[in-house]
Amino acid sequence: MSRSAAANRHEEPSKKAPVLLQAYEWNTPGGGNHWKWLRDNAERFADMGITACWLPPATKGAGQESTGYDMYDLWDMGEFKRTPEAEERTKYGTREELEECMAALKKNGIVVMLDGVYNHKDGAEEAETFKAIMVDQEDRNKDIGEPRDIEGWTKFTFPGRKGKYSEFQWNFNHFTGVDFDQKTGTNAIFRILGEGKTWAPDTDSEKGSFDYLMASDIDHAHPDVREEFFRYAKWLVRTFPITGMRFDAVKHMSRDFLAEFVKVMRDEHRLLRKEQGKPDVDESEGPLFFCVGELWKDDVKTCTDYINKFAFEQQFSLFDCPLHYNFAEAGNAGKDYDLRKIWDGTLVQAQPIDAVTLVENHDTQAGQSLASPVAASFKPLAYAMILLREAGYPCVFLGDLDGCHAENDEQPSVPPMSSLDKFIRARKLWGFGDTRDYWDHPQAVGWVRTGEGQGEERLEGCAVVMCIGEAEGKKRMEVGKEHAGKKYIDVLGWHQGEIEIGEDGWAEFVCHPSSVSIYAWSEARGIDEFK
Repeated sequence: MSRSAAANRHEEPSKKAPVLLQAYEWNTPGGGNHWKWLRDNAERFADMGITACWLPPATKGAGQESTGYDMYDLWDMGEFKRTPEAEERTKYGTREELEECMAALKKNGIVVMLDGVYNHKDGAEEAETFKAIMVDQEDRNKDIGEPRDIEGWTKFTFPGRKGKYSEFQWNFNHFTGVDFDQKTGTNAIFRILGEGKTWAPDTDSEKGSFDYLMASDIDHAHPDVREEFFRYAKWLVRTFPITGMRFDAVKHMSRDFLAEFVKVMRDEHRLLRKEQGKPDVDESEGPLFFCVGELWKDDVKTCTDYINKFAFEQQFSLFDCPLHYNFAEAGNAGKDYDLRKIWDGTLVQAQPIDAVTLVENHDTQAGQSLASPVAASFKPLAYAMILLREAGYPCVFLGDLDGCHAENDEQPSVPPMSSLDKFIRARKLWGFGDTRDYWDHPQAVGWVRTGEGQGEERLEGCAVVMCIGEAEGKKRMEVGKEHAGKKYIDVLGWHQGEIEIGEDGWAEFVCHPSSVSIYAWSEARGIDEFK
């Protein structure tokens, strides 16, 4: 079990195999309806086997319909008007609706995690004049020209909030860089000058230093900024029923700052549990409070090096970006791809205990800056690989479950993956036990989950076979002599007929070309959920 999945089980003990849902996509409809939609779908998600939901950024962005990645005010969750003409809500709804959504998820046994966008701020009320120097776009450590006075949008006063929750106001001293000089109308990257001012030394080294990403880049080394963030971290834990965080753009942020932020949140969460009289839990398999970062880089060594700099009490997971790119490559290559290599160079292979596996997300979907969509024909194979194996903590993308919208569409224009709910349900019912691999052919592979426990408490396993080629996929696999004579069926209904387990516990499992089949005992607990 991954350390991330352990955090899930600490908060919501269950016999379900943990599954995280990214509960939005980039073009999720606005208008303030999403929190209500999630609230109304909580029971459906729980029934299919979702155990955790990652919500979109709940903090107010620079625009009313912003996705939230242009973070404006840490403390405004859809509670305050920015201007007299504006609404209190964010794109997704009001704070009250957010709390109703969280309560519904929690009632249905789903733990909640928020998306933290803490690299930059946008939507300032005022421009300020300060000394800065232009830097090379491709090498941010290389200065261009001489220091000069520029006007940057760095004064954040939050007039609508009027100091509620925090009286802190931001100015240019709290940032390291901006991308626009109002004085000259120049679009460029400017490093703000001042005593001790520099790019953070512990960000990704791409472009010399990848500290700067967009808007007004936060100076996480500034003592006032750190105090504000740590006070905010404790407020989040005490105000909302969250049990984890997803952190945006971590390769652009100080890793040391993030480690401290994680520690503050986790310590506050433990303290709150103690105050509430909740029992201590064994954190040897993984600490309380799930923390995962988006370090979007197709290099597993960068990922493992980043993770391993965190102390145990600051344990941190990453999304398996290299695995996503392997899926995308396999989908594009089709029958010419060697499935035996699908795990090569991935985080789930190198360090599975800290890997959050995914097929797609809001950045990789079509139309986005990091667009690298996995071919629709390969997605069933990819989801079988993250949902029905032992290693990693799988994250399902709402766009694959319910479809993706084009910008301003009210209804999905990109169809969902067929039967993805059945894949999740199969994990809920039969995603247990060791993984026995039959990974010995370039086009056809399979594995068996052995199940766990005995008697009435036994949790059954399953058998999975997939093929990327043009011929039918066949794989002879052992499920165990204790299953001799049992009939197994493809619960997806994609391959018809029964397969009988031989006296030796072996059988040949079959799937259609360029497809996958999930086999379970025809009388297994929960089989009626597929009829």
